[in-house]
Amino acid sequence: MRVLVTGGSGVLGRATIPLLRTENHNVLAPTRTNLDLFDPKSVAEVVADTEAVLHLATRIPREDPHERAEAWRDNDRLRTEATRYLVDASLTGDVGIYVQPTVTFVYPTGSVDEDTPIGDVPTHLRSALVAEGEVLRFAATGRIGVVLRLGLLDGGGSRLESPSDVYGATLHVEDAGAALVAALAVPSGVYNVCRDGERVSNARFKRASGWRPEH
Repeated sequence: MRVLVTGGSGVLGRATIPLLRTENHNVLAPTRTNLDLFDPKSVAEVVADTEAVLHLATRIPREDPHERAEAWRDNDRLRTEATRYLVDASLTGDVGIYVQPTVTFVYPTGSVDEDTPIGDVPTHLRSALVAEGEVLRFAATGRIGVVLRLGLLDGGGSRLESPSDVYGATLHVEDAGAALVAALAVPSGVYNVCRDGERVSNARFKRASGWRPEH
């Protein structure tokens, strides 16, 4: 399958692309020089010859992210504007599968699963829900649209060497990469992806994909 991966040089891209190639997918992972995700024409040109899209690009701020709304501007745009352009181009072309990771941080406290209502979320997370809405718009046409709500990443070039229980859901980067590859073969929907035994249930994705966390 011809798969477009945005954010190929990021932590998720580095974990996912080798696994895609192991599965004999033909991977297109353009750099920022070759693909301007905020330019609809540039996006349409790259998407035109692909069958699946994995939108992994992020720009997470490193300094005082919760106190400086401006620091999240580019990341918000990647989730909102860039996602919209990618979905528009995918619907125009022959893309049959669209996969978008977001975060489990949107859930309220306590034990939760994908059917738990999402209430008010911090400003810097609202764009994640906008991105999810774009994926569901893609799926509403009868194509496959998949949202993976990922736990807080650790290991493999992430900011954490070991799991942190701050948000109640954690995930090793290598397991995230394996989940993103597995997502190419599941039905449309929203799925939680995290370690076993945490407050966020990962049962739906495990049933749908056969994926299991190994770290």
